[in-house]
Amino acid sequence: MGPPRSKKRRPTFRRLLKTSGVKLENKLKNRQLKQQNVAKKQRKEQKRLRQAVKGAAGDTPRPLETYRKRPEEEEEEEEFLESLPTDMMEQEDLQQMTAMARQASFITRDLSSCGPVHGGRKRKSDVARSYEKVPRKMARTEEKEVIHLLPIKDKTGVIPQSKQPEEEEQGEEQEEEPDDVDTEAEPPSCQEMTPAQRERLRNQKLNERKLTIAGLASAIVSDPIGSIKRVKELRGMLMEADPSVAVTVRKLVMVSLMEVFKDIAPTYRIRPLTSAEKAAKVKKETQVLREFEEGLVSQYKFYLEDLEQTVKDWKQKKKKRSQAVALQAYGGLAEVAVRCLCELLVALPHFNFHNNIVVVLAPLMNDSTKKVSGMCCDAFRKLFQQDRVGGASLATVRVISGLVKSLNYNVRPELLRTLLSLRIKEVEMKKDIEAAAPKKKFMTNKERKKNLSRMQRKWKKAEEKLEKELLEAEASESKDKKIKLHTETLNIVFLIYFRILKKAQKSVLLPAVLEGLANFAHLINLEFFDDLLNVLQDLIQAGDLSNKETLHCIQTVFTILSGQGDVLNIDPLNFYSQLYKLLPRLHAGGPNDDAIIVLRCLDAMLTRRRKQVTLQRAMAFVKRLSTISLHVMPNASVGILATNRATMHSFPKCDFLLDNEIQGSGFYLPELDEPEHCNAQNTALWEHLRALYHHYHPVVRRFAVHLSQGAPSEGSAALSVELSRRSSVELFDDYSIKDMTFNPPVASPSLKKKDHFVVGATLLDAELQRRIECALTPAKDTQLDFTAAHTHKTTQH
Repeated sequence: MGPPRSKKRRPTFRRLLKTSGVKLENKLKNRQLKQQNVAKKQRKEQKRLRQAVKGAAGDTPRPLETYRKRPEEEEEEEEFLESLPTDMMEQEDLQQMTAMARQASFITRDLSSCGPVHGGRKRKSDVARSYEKVPRKMARTEEKEVIHLLPIKDKTGVIPQSKQPEEEEQGEEQEEEPDDVDTEAEPPSCQEMTPAQRERLRNQKLNERKLTIAGLASAIVSDPIGSIKRVKELRGMLMEADPSVAVTVRKLVMVSLMEVFKDIAPTYRIRPLTSAEKAAKVKKETQVLREFEEGLVSQYKFYLEDLEQTVKDWKQKKKKRSQAVALQAYGGLAEVAVRCLCELLVALPHFNFHNNIVVVLAPLMNDSTKKVSGMCCDAFRKLFQQDRVGGASLATVRVISGLVKSLNYNVRPELLRTLLSLRIKEVEMKKDIEAAAPKKKFMTNKERKKNLSRMQRKWKKAEEKLEKELLEAEASESKDKKIKLHTETLNIVFLIYFRILKKAQKSVLLPAVLEGLANFAHLINLEFFDDLLNVLQDLIQAGDLSNKETLHCIQTVFTILSGQGDVLNIDPLNFYSQLYKLLPRLHAGGPNDDAIIVLRCLDAMLTRRRKQVTLQRAMAFVKRLSTISLHVMPNASVGILATNRATMHSFPKCDFLLDNEIQGSGFYLPELDEPEHCNAQNTALWEHLRALYHHYHPVVRRFAVHLSQGAPSEGSAALSVELSRRSSVELFDDYSIKDMTFNPPVASPSLKKKDHFVVGATLLDAELQRRIECALTPAKDTQLDFTAAHTHKTTQH
């Protein structure tokens, strides 16, 4: 028989695995406890060192003779000294120890209050550290004033050094000797320097700061997680105290930190951890990432606070105690701070504290400094244009609404014009496409039970669940959420506009409000149509609006009526008459911005509403538009002729204007401002089109020839594809001369010799010819005799 079998069961692999896990956890806990204990000891040592330094700086050291000892201690010390063998010490050492005992104390601690001096494990570094607690100069003692110097350390230990004031002059003379320690001479003060030396010193300091900033920024960008603590070091340079370079260094640090945060900020918002998440155990990589995110958010917050404080100091004309930055330089610092905030507003709309940036920059759009307000307005325009979801736009519009209301509508028009950049026009189009598109339809429980077996129902349920999860994962933006955000944003915008129309109709904000209403008129709810039309009609009839404001009112009305308002039974004849009256007042020079508004109005009034427009009205507009095409800029002339072409296609009977026969009674009244009663059918377009044949712009000549032949769609007189398929507004923009160049280039006029009149009898009337010759013949020089005239006068008397 073999050896007896052990009754103890062998541990299984699972138990061994579990035991090893417990051991690893215990080891990890022990290691963490050791690290905590070491850190705690280090903190205690640093605290003790600070207290010792503070005490050593405040206490006045006294010589050893001033400390009184108890009789027992004195007897023990004498017995100990007598028991020492003197033959082990040399005579020089004994004399040195005696001399040191007679002088003041050379040790750093107070002998009357110190602990035991027999610490066996005391390190040599503690001895060197203790000397740092002693002030460099001692106060006056009762016997002599002694100045303690830094000790010298050799193999045997630390050797103290001290001197008396009498030795100072000798020490100064010995500094020039090569055996002494080299000391740098103090640089001369700035007042003693010449301007060139001061500028050279400033450039040297500035280059050093630039290298430091570049090094820190490069280290942070190359390794953000490992170098997040250097952000604090870089941010500390915002407090540069050297007056010669303080302004430039602070500007450089502001811009550098802005670029650093734009590079290292993640593409998501960092939220604070909950208590449960902090208590849970995570991997080492996760813990490192959490520390990085926490440090990034805190430093980003401090940086934004610094920028905000810079702007506040500039607005309040407040000067800091440091005197490093002059009061005149605060404007430049504030401009750089505002620019950094604008860049972060546009670049990091998803990151933390974005709403705080909006709150800081929104009031600056109304600032009196044009450069600052322009930067802020441009930043918000860019934010609106690139905001696809609508969350940032909604937050900004809320702040603007509150700002306008709090300032009692006393704001700059540019602030409201930024709202024109909102991307709300696309919502309705996307909504219609979404409603028309077929949606994924899943089977109901009743259909599953009816058509599928039990196993098939189980698989179908799991498949549909997976498809729903995939659809949710693929949808980066929720369509319903976007529509909801855009609707809320638009409601706030219209609330701002309607408040100004109601309470501040004579303010400078009215043009911006009318322009905004014209831009978003297709999105206005039907329940506001009647009230809005009445308000706009009252504004026009009051006669206080400019041409551009009146055009915006007309554009708003016809945008509404050509969109959702086509169900309303309204004949806006008064608005047709107002536009017909405004056409001859269009600017004929460079600033022809009103022309594009006219083209948009005509497109909505004549082309889209052709079923509600009479032929008399259409012919009157064609005739007046042809008249004003003679004196406007070439791009406006091209747009107007393109509008006439579209009107002639919408109303084919307008070709009566190309006939020489009169179509009815009466005669044309060009000065009458009522298009229905000016008898436009009794006139012709030849007088205008014939003059446009000789226009200097080739595209205008081409349109004139095309219209004179009835605007055909086919044949030799038809327009090219690039002209016929473009709208009047697009042609106006294409042939603009804002850059002082013609498109296409206009040929220079040919040089012809002028005809000269032949001297001679060129007139048939002889009497007229004689008078002309008498007038052109120079008068002969005659001598005036005033005496003869006087004599003749006397004879008459």
